[in-house]
Amino acid sequence: MKKVLIILFVFFYTALSAQDDIVVTKYPRSAGDSLRANYIKPFPDHFFLWPVIKQRKLAFELERITDGDRRVAFESNKPYSFGVGLYVFELALELAFAVPLDEQSKYIYGESSARDIQLNVLGKKWGSDLYYQKYSGFYINDGARKVASGTPFPQRPDITTRNYGVSINYTFNYNKFSFRSAYNYIERQLRSSGSFLLVSSLNSFRAAADSALLGQTYQSEFGIDSKIKSIQVTSLSLAPGYTYSLIYKGFFLNGALAVGPSHNWITYTPDDAKPKHDIRFNAYVSARIGLGYNGDYIFGGISFMSQANTAKFETARLSSANNLFKILIGYRFREFGVLKKRVWDIPKHLF
Repeated sequence: MKKVLIILFVFFYTALSAQDDIVVTKYPRSAGDSLRANYIKPFPDHFFLWPVIKQRKLAFELERITDGDRRVAFESNKPYSFGVGLYVFELALELAFAVPLDEQSKYIYGESSARDIQLNVLGKKWGSDLYYQKYSGFYINDGARKVASGTPFPQRPDITTRNYGVSINYTFNYNKFSFRSAYNYIERQLRSSGSFLLVSSLNSFRAAADSALLGQTYQSEFGIDSKIKSIQVTSLSLAPGYTYSLIYKGFFLNGALAVGPSHNWITYTPDDAKPKHDIRFNAYVSARIGLGYNGDYIFGGISFMSQANTAKFETARLSSANNLFKILIGYRFREFGVLKKRVWDIPKHLF
């Protein structure tokens, strides 16, 4: 028994240390009361296995405040990742590997490198996301300057972004609503229901380049802001929101939205001047949408999640977004042998 546990522990540790894109999710077990049992079904005696395809992107855009329709977006060409997920010992792991881009995609959009790590914890009341992202290589998507089909977009391999932080959410109606049912499938929601939410976020985003982000191409439109070559925004946000899941014979459709104020500490550096500092209040948005099927054994679906911050400085507005798109399908198996153990039991058996 101890040898089996040691082998599994070494396998998970080695896999986590070697991957480019990792998600680890811990789900503490708690006894639901009779009301929750009418709405939420747990699977305490099963382990799950699922293949997953996902794409996580970090993007930002600069918008002229005096003309809200004039904006320039900087996007990364990050490929999709393919991997596998496993729920065992009351612990969920997802390991994913980036699928190589084809040469046509590299020619049109350039090539981005990314380091993307996330730790996700979901309980029936509380949930949290801890994340770190570092992206290099962006292309410019400017709706006012169309790019002909088959022609490369303007590319900026010198731009590097870094984004890290933590967000925490609280579900008020946790006896009738489960986030885990719609996005992690650890539970199954039996009836349609919703809940008010409260989301808090602490985030730091930085974009920097060897030269100005916008440059002379946009000097006539953005003025002094076209000379900025680096900008960093640290945000503290608090956002109320609401979420609802529509259930029909195992099929579900969930939407969640939280919007609130954000306190920003801003530092930006023009390419010919010293760093400048500012403090502003702006907006924070957290959104999710998911749809799929969650049965007693088979589950799967599509989900999209986004966290966005905005910050004003001089005559422009910076918007940054952390987006995740995911497709998965899986199956629940009855636990047997060592798989009946829980993650908190492992230290006792090892030592």
